Amino acid sequence: MGIKTTHSYPRNTNKKCVLEVMIMSREITFAEAINEAIQEEMTRDDNVFLIGEDVGVWGNLFGVTKGLLEKFGPMRVLDTPISEAAITGCGVGAAMLGMRPIVEIMYIDFITIAMSQIVNHAAKLKYMSDGQIEIPIVIRTQQGVGLRNAAIHSQSLENWFVHVPGLIVVMPSSPYDAKGLLKSSIRCNNPVIFIEHKKLYRTKGEVPKEEYLIPLGKGEIKRPGKDITIIGTSWMVTKALKAAEILEKEYSIEVEIIDPRTLVPLDEDIILSSIKKTKKCLIVHEAPKTGGWGGEIAALIMEKALDYLDAPVLRLAGLDVPIPYGEVENLLIPNEKDIINTVLKLCNKMGIDFLEGIV
Repeated sequence: MGIKTTHSYPRNTNKKCVLEVMIMSREITFAEAINEAIQEEMTRDDNVFLIGEDVGVWGNLFGVTKGLLEKFGPMRVLDTPISEAAITGCGVGAAMLGMRPIVEIMYIDFITIAMSQIVNHAAKLKYMSDGQIEIPIVIRTQQGVGLRNAAIHSQSLENWFVHVPGLIVVMPSSPYDAKGLLKSSIRCNNPVIFIEHKKLYRTKGEVPKEEYLIPLGKGEIKRPGKDITIIGTSWMVTKALKAAEILEKEYSIEVEIIDPRTLVPLDEDIILSSIKKTKKCLIVHEAPKTGGWGGEIAALIMEKALDYLDAPVLRLAGLDVPIPYGEVENLLIPNEKDIINTVLKLCNKMGIDFLEGIV
């Protein structure tokens, strides 16, 4: 793991040592972290290759795969025609033959075209073959609002894949998590749906230069607290962290924030342990509330930690409407003000009608 500059050091630490620590620590963007993970795994294993629309010459719509074509060549970084079904089908076939494809679907909205390849083939072939066939494929895609891309470019569809046995579903919220989880996903022998958020690509975070892996199925406490638990995913973790700072400063409420990082397999222990400590829970996700992932977590808590609750489990989620075009799309998903008001409600404190700088 990398050495963080936020660590405290003995008073007698010499300047040379401090300088070395600062050099080892660095911040990169979420997009750069994804790029590094792919580069490292393609360098480590010749069976890893990247395939998708505009992943080579253009370097991905958001510049995430920039430079990979120059480094690895057109036999391992394959630009394709616009056919999500064909791209994914090629990936599944290659995985059956021992390759480790990274399939990129430009927008998760277009993954609908490849649902048969994912749901009926990638997810099931291992079980239909009695374990004789493995499908070590990673399907990378991005989702979410924030860039005014409208209804067929901005949806959050993670729960479609949570519902399908045989798929692993990953949703990182930071550059550090993105790199470590993607490397683990590429090495996994089962199909992984790796969902990135377009609003996170330019966010920066500390990522060690040294190699590291984050195990699939292991969540993380992003902020410790004792008064209430917030369970968030992807971009909502960022919003929850900002809301938690205000709640502590203005209302003396200590929020514990849990990021599951992988929705399947789910780290139930980290969630239940937190609920048993704080006795209150808010679940925040961007996808529409009806049929959303938050309902699964609420059911889990009710089944396994009901006796510890001092208040009902509440959900904050996207509205059950198609996403419109323009800036108004941001009004359809939870924001920091929504999170603050809901936490205050759960903690029996007066809510706020307006908080400058939050919305």
